Amino acid sequence: MTELLFLQDAYQREHRCLVTAHTPEGGLVLERSIFYPTGGGQPGDSGTIHWQSGQLKVATTVKGHDGAVVLLAAEPGCLPPVGAEVFQDLDWDRRYRMMQMHTALHLLSVVIPLPVTGGAVGSEKGRLDFDMPDAPPEKAGLQSDLNALIAQDLPVTDSWISDQQLLDNPQLIKTMSVKPPVGAGQVRLVQIGEEQARIDLQPCGGTHVARTGEIMPLLVAKIEKKGRQNRRVTLRFTG
Repeated sequence: MTELLFLQDAYQREHRCLVTAHTPEGGLVLERSIFYPTGGGQPGDSGTIHWQSGQLKVATTVKGHDGAVVLLAAEPGCLPPVGAEVFQDLDWDRRYRMMQMHTALHLLSVVIPLPVTGGAVGSEKGRLDFDMPDAPPEKAGLQSDLNALIAQDLPVTDSWISDQQLLDNPQLIKTMSVKPPVGAGQVRLVQIGEEQARIDLQPCGGTHVARTGEIMPLLVAKIEKKGRQNRRVTLRFTG
């Protein structure tokens, strides 16, 4: 099992650790990872792995067997040997924009308090699909409300509850299509706002900014009808 450093500190950009395994597909498994693996609508991280005799460009990161995080090379080549010390160098600019967008999508689910049927996080744009039979408010109004929450500079924190506690509190689950990250005995909750004045609390295994004020101004780019009851709202950074 890989130790998930990105859950302990999403701002960690570099780290030294040991190689624990290679996968049959040519992936690299490390004892600890600052690279986030694809999941929950958020793409896997990219970056570079350095070791004494070479380096490897990481195209993406995925989940492997038994809790392993697998780094996949951008091109075929030599891998550092098992047991070697390597230096992880995250593509920080890409990750940070996805942290901003992921938190922004949580805010969007506050502005539109309806069940979420799907979603995707990107470094330039992101979207949520809602169980929304009727047309939503105008884009300008949604955008104004969303950016107002960003401007409040609300804290974003996390905590953990047991799988059973989540089962006992199903109202925490906003997503209808993506299952919360359960199975390990505990579930991570991401909260926006102070405890006595929080505006959002939901299960999430992704990476987020520490405060909403870090999110760049956003544009509600599109609102599309997707089926009889589904509407897709797409956000894009203005900068």
